[in-house]
Amino acid sequence: MNPSTTAAIANLSIRTWPRAAACGAMLLSLALLTGCEGPVQTPAIAPTQPAAVDTPPPVYPPELACADIGGTVGLIMEIGIDGSPVNIRIENSSGQPVLDQSAMDAVKAWKFRPGTRNGNPVTTDLRVPVTFEPPTMRPDMCFQLDEQG
Repeated sequence: MNPSTTAAIANLSIRTWPRAAACGAMLLSLALLTGCEGPVQTPAIAPTQPAAVDTPPPVYPPELACADIGGTVGLIMEIGIDGSPVNIRIENSSGQPVLDQSAMDAVKAWKFRPGTRNGNPVTTDLRVPVTFEPPTMRPDMCFQLDEQG
């Protein structure tokens, strides 16, 4: 290389160095700022409550229906991750053991869509009232019960 070419390269390097240094500093700053944000957080999935899927009514004992006796049984249960009720217990009795038992028997067969947390099924406590209302019109079977005793 001749001396004038070497001088031209040195001159070019001196003139472009501030721009290159500024670009490098800017890239370094950007990299550091990106690192400060931390890991990218995925949005949280809202939790859900259990939802009834199949809840057939309990058997209303005919002798109580015909005697115009009703009531409400307050139950507490856990809905498992498969949607089945477990650990069913009476919180408030109807005052009629036969109604309480009928409510418990019915709820054991109910199916739910389980509650979720972060998109995954979880066991959830649930309170359920089961109400027995006497029919407004007396069923025909009541007349048979009257005749029997």
